[in-house]
Amino acid sequence: MRRTSEARSEATDADLLGELGLMHSNSFGWALLCCNHRRDEAEEVLQTAYLKLVEGSARFSGESSLRTWFFGVIRRTASEQSRRRWMRNQIFDRWVVNRPAQAATPDPEAVALETEGSRALLQALARLSARQREVLHLVFYQELTIEEASRILKIRLGTARTHFERGKRELRKMLAGPGAQHERK
Repeated sequence: MRRTSEARSEATDADLLGELGLMHSNSFGWALLCCNHRRDEAEEVLQTAYLKLVEGSARFSGESSLRTWFFGVIRRTASEQSRRRWMRNQIFDRWVVNRPAQAATPDPEAVALETEGSRALLQALARLSARQREVLHLVFYQELTIEEASRILKIRLGTARTHFERGKRELRKMLAGPGAQHERK
């Protein structure tokens, strides 16, 4: 009997991986947002999230959609990675003095995003609160409902709706025209 449940669990895990593979590009887009558009970090976060599923440290319980659950795993993984990076930087900065600055090499993806409209949108999004950016990304780019976004972000539905509406309103003001693109105070 144990062997049968193990086989069923393996089949379920394989099915989950298959479904996640179909939504990989959406998952990567969410990972990019969670990593402040740093492609290398987003790739690492997404790989770690997949590993959590394979190793069993992240288990899908079926209480929400697979997509909502996995986006939550990605967000937690990005947060964990960010904390580790911050700690490494704190320790490194404490012991190393006068680090030489590295010459910046432009990322091809960043160069492609340098169009006028993209730059204006990215600047406007950067001025929004982190929560507003996250809710807007999940709803517009990942085509999730506000309710699904609230589950991923672990906030109340009303709070998610408020951030969504305020974020849209702020973006409209910032993108309305040259006179409306002043810095937020």
